[in-house]
Amino acid sequence: MAANRRLRSVGSPAGEAVVPVDELLADVARGDDGAFADVFDALADVVYGVVRRLVRDPALSEEVTQEVFLEVWRTAPRFDAERGSARTWVLTMAHRRAIDRVRSEQSSRDRNDRVGRRDDDRPFDSVSETAEQHDEHRRVAEALDTLTGVQREAVELAYYHGYTYREVAELLGTPLGTIKTRMRDGLIRLRDAMGVTR
Repeated sequence: MAANRRLRSVGSPAGEAVVPVDELLADVARGDDGAFADVFDALADVVYGVVRRLVRDPALSEEVTQEVFLEVWRTAPRFDAERGSARTWVLTMAHRRAIDRVRSEQSSRDRNDRVGRRDDDRPFDSVSETAEQHDEHRRVAEALDTLTGVQREAVELAYYHGYTYREVAELLGTPLGTIKTRMRDGLIRLRDAMGVTR
């Protein structure tokens, strides 16, 4: 059934059915490799674009893109449509993987620098700094959970993926004014949830 469904590409007959990525991801969660191929076809270019923007290196970007789709295959049962679209879920995964790779590469370079210099002096308390960063990440994640699904989706695309409001509107197929309203309301909720005062 689902394995025989194909996404319509540009130039396909207008009468051919298009299966939304959210539905395809539900099929992937049930082990449907045909649906996975459709998800890959639908999102591979945009995932690679997000990764490439952060990683820069084309070969590493391809490697990270493959890792993202492997993770999509393994974790598809965890996708929750109530928290946002499948597209946003996959792009968030891509962004996180790309950031992890950049950090890993930087960490490797830093380690090599330290070995070269043999300098153990630290200009700051790294344990304290790490604890503060973890606390900040936790607070942001909790604040994001207070947003509606559509607000969270818009905020994540703009602030985690670096898209402009206009690009977010195009990605989501939503009017720019609606995106601006979602962003404004979402940012106000985030500020209130984090206890930030003007």
